[in-house]
Amino acid sequence: MDNSSAIKNLLALMARLRNPETGCPWDIEQNFKTIAPYTIEEAYEVADAIERNNMDDLKDELGDLLLQVVFHAQMAKEQNLFTFDDIAAHVTTKMIHRHPHVFGEEKATSADDVENRIWDQRKALEKQEAMQESILDDVPQNLPALLRAQKLQKRAASVGFEWAHPDDVLDKMEEEIAEMREALENEKQDEILDELGDLFFVLTNYGRMLGANCEDVLRQSNNKFSRRFKGIESDFKEKSLSLKEATLTEMEASWQDQKRKEKKNKKA
Repeated sequence: MDNSSAIKNLLALMARLRNPETGCPWDIEQNFKTIAPYTIEEAYEVADAIERNNMDDLKDELGDLLLQVVFHAQMAKEQNLFTFDDIAAHVTTKMIHRHPHVFGEEKATSADDVENRIWDQRKALEKQEAMQESILDDVPQNLPALLRAQKLQKRAASVGFEWAHPDDVLDKMEEEIAEMREALENEKQDEILDELGDLFFVLTNYGRMLGANCEDVLRQSNNKFSRRFKGIESDFKEKSLSLKEATLTEMEASWQDQKRKEKKNKKA
């Protein structure tokens, strides 16, 4: 089976699943909103397979993600909105427009030059053509909060709304911590949560200015915490001890032991 046949077969399969008379009852009942959470979930599973460097899982998860695109395309086709071909044609045109250094006369000296100069210029032109009122308008509201914060900050920075140096953000963070302490003293839950959100936002800005992808950084920390905590569980299991009956001091000692083991393994 060639690639074009594989795509045609997948499109035909989805059309059959959505057939009102002979299709699958579950597939028939779905709409854009009910399918959206599955689309997001599949994208995260793709990222997870990449994180684990499991190429077999990646192939499988990419197929699941492609199925989501096909699902949305089929529902749009049924409503005469657009087709899968329209999606492919549109993204092809957009990629050509955003790569003038490949398909035109523009010159790019590095990946950073592409991302921070050429793409920003092209996106700004696209926004102008779309008559957007704000440079923030096309940052999706349903993105994970951490990722959306970083995108909002990057857009604002593109027009000069930016601290001069990352150390300036640390000063702002100390200011926000002081405001958090004040909110805690006032014992007002709404103020506490508001200040907590500000702390998250400023910390994200600090990470962005350091050149970090904060979503990836936090994902790595999540994985590290999970790995070390599982090590504590294993440690206590080997000693026939219950975590629920352990003291915090005992668990902290095991935690430090997990850290030492990781450092030792890295050096090996």
